[in-house]
Amino acid sequence: MTQKRPTVTVRPVTPQDFEGWKPLWDEYNAFYERVGPAALPEEVTETTWRRFFDANEPVYCIVAERDGKLLGLCHYIYHRSTSRLELVCYLQDLFTAADERGHGIGRALINRVYEIARNAGCKRVYWQTHTTNTPGRTLYDKVAKHFGFIVYAKDVE
Repeated sequence: MTQKRPTVTVRPVTPQDFEGWKPLWDEYNAFYERVGPAALPEEVTETTWRRFFDANEPVYCIVAERDGKLLGLCHYIYHRSTSRLELVCYLQDLFTAADERGHGIGRALINRVYEIARNAGCKRVYWQTHTTNTPGRTLYDKVAKHFGFIVYAKDVE
């Protein structure tokens, strides 16, 4: 008989969560090959963390927690759009600890962002992922619609 895991709580991140958030953030960046020479500068991580607690920033973080341990993170951003009157919500980062995948944590984080965005007056939440993120895409296909867009980007320095 499979033992049921205790309930996961999804909540806003707090300043006291840094020690639990940082390893998840590092694993998320490693998943996208931002390690070694390609790693984000520490200043980016520090600034990202501070933005979560700055009322003038539209950047937010929620975490999934069980028994005092952080198991997942989700960062989202509100912004204007030329195709809508209301703000839209961009789910920028979503990550679940590897040993916790397949237990509903990613889905719980996404559903919580849907609820938060709806309460903020947004009518759209969107995100992007790498084409090779098969496990993530399996979930995403169940909780959202893929509109077929391809993302282009260029760093302009």
